[in-house]
Amino acid sequence: MPYQADFIRDDSRMIIVEKGRQIGLSYAASYKAVRLAAPKDARLDVWVVSRDAIQAKQFLLYCKRWARVLQFAAEDMGEQVLLTDGGKAVQVQVLKFANGLCIYCLSSNPDAIVGKSGHVIWDEAAIHKDQRDFYAIAKQVTQWGGKFIVISTHRGAQTQFNQFIVDIKERGNPMGWSLHTIPIQRAVEDGIVEKINAATGGHETREEWLARQRKECVDEEQWLQEFCCIPADESTAFITYEMITGCEDDSALKDFAYLEKCTNPLYLGYDVARTTHLSVIDVEEKVGDVFWERLRLELRGKTFAEQEFEFDRLMRLPAMRRGCIDATGLGMQLGERAVGRFGSKVENIRFSGTVKEDLAFPLRAAHEDRTLRYKKDDGLRADLRGIKKETTASGNIRFVGESSDSHCDRFWAKALALHAGKKSTGIIAMLG
Repeated sequence: MPYQADFIRDDSRMIIVEKGRQIGLSYAASYKAVRLAAPKDARLDVWVVSRDAIQAKQFLLYCKRWARVLQFAAEDMGEQVLLTDGGKAVQVQVLKFANGLCIYCLSSNPDAIVGKSGHVIWDEAAIHKDQRDFYAIAKQVTQWGGKFIVISTHRGAQTQFNQFIVDIKERGNPMGWSLHTIPIQRAVEDGIVEKINAATGGHETREEWLARQRKECVDEEQWLQEFCCIPADESTAFITYEMITGCEDDSALKDFAYLEKCTNPLYLGYDVARTTHLSVIDVEEKVGDVFWERLRLELRGKTFAEQEFEFDRLMRLPAMRRGCIDATGLGMQLGERAVGRFGSKVENIRFSGTVKEDLAFPLRAAHEDRTLRYKKDDGLRADLRGIKKETTASGNIRFVGESSDSHCDRFWAKALALHAGKKSTGIIAMLG
């Protein structure tokens, strides 16, 4: 497509791409990587830094495909162990060409490329936890004539990635970037819907496809940021993207069988709903001073009997120490019944402005201190981002916000679970 061709043909020393999600830029970048490393007269390796190991493997598969198409002899060396200057072992995927040069694909780790030389392709840069440090290291890799290519969707206005974009657009581009801005609308104009229809047998019009993409976003912020190249405003966020990415860990979520064998203390938060909102049960394992989200049940439209069944089997786990229930409105009866079954092991909490403060601020503090871990999840991220703190005319603090499929219920379930894992402040009223 035209926007892919424009990117591939760009021979600039420094290239940066802000893009919508899933428009084929990583695929185009893999083609560009092969063209940089495979020809007989090429002289530099290519270092591709992806957001995680899965994406690194996918990128290498794309490169192998292009090597076959372009008839470059290449050998997949599989997963190799690369030792950093500090002696740390890093797993990399390696594709070696007949000229002796390689494409190295690895997950986001600045130590892995210290002291290396070549071209750098930095994919999903805005998700990286330490973007300034990584840039300082990665830029040196290109010192001897390598190209530095940065590709990403946005993750808030305060990222280093967005700072590069702002410098280009508003400060005269002092670093000399070649900028490509490719929102989803540009991809549609260039023919992506027709490509998708041809591949899937679909018959959607451009307008229908765009409308569906927007509808399937969990909130407006996700649509604007991840599809339209408009970074989220961090100034109104109670929990920032930097805090969230600092706590995301794909190894966090487990299953019920894991919880049955768990020996570390478990804590539960239960935000109650029946029809309109989302009912959420959040289970945290406390390992040292860190809370790991091990299970999250999202019970939309489930009867109270079904919800009680799930709650009870979790509360009966050998390692379960305490559970906190949102006993406001619909949750009052569930909470009273739970106290009857489990006694002081259950704390019923009635939400009010003061109570929400006592729940929300410790959750933010846990993000700031990075004493939380949870799997990357669009719904959870939207709820964490959705909460906004406002001050009323009378000087009181209130928390507002909602996503398209919940009223930040995942946020409050997690806040309740953390409260369950801490000693009662004495401010939150107990029922039963």
